[in-house]
Amino acid sequence: MGTLASNKRAHFDYDISDKYEAGLVLSGQEVKSVKMGHISLKESFVTIHGSELYLTNAHITPYKQAGEIKNYEPTQPRKLLLKKSEIKHLMGKVRIQGLTLVPIRVYTKRRLLKLEFGLGKGKKKFDKRVDIAKREDNRTMQRAMKNRNL
Repeated sequence: MGTLASNKRAHFDYDISDKYEAGLVLSGQEVKSVKMGHISLKESFVTIHGSELYLTNAHITPYKQAGEIKNYEPTQPRKLLLKKSEIKHLMGKVRIQGLTLVPIRVYTKRRLLKLEFGLGKGKKKFDKRVDIAKREDNRTMQRAMKNRNL
């Protein structure tokens, strides 16, 4: 399983509780572009339309060798493939608990492209400060241990 793209801000901006795996519906030239790593999950999110999930605002650069593609929108919504029971479960969580579906990473599983996304609850500014303080404390402890061992 090779990770092709990851959303680095996902864990910083959200508390991710549950993680899910979904297939992506892409055209042939988009698949080649994604496998070359030309995808960005910055500012992307998962939306619910009716009884279907879509990856919205993920930027996939056009594949260079495909030639010019007319009316190609790099940030168009792309359908996600999940079981109906999982979609109903997610719809209930999003509507009742006010959670957000956050894309975490795109990766290959054998020859297929998969999207990992999670149920996230937005962090407040003070939560982010606590995370930064913990990270800084861990760094200083690691440096102290390293210097002590020398």
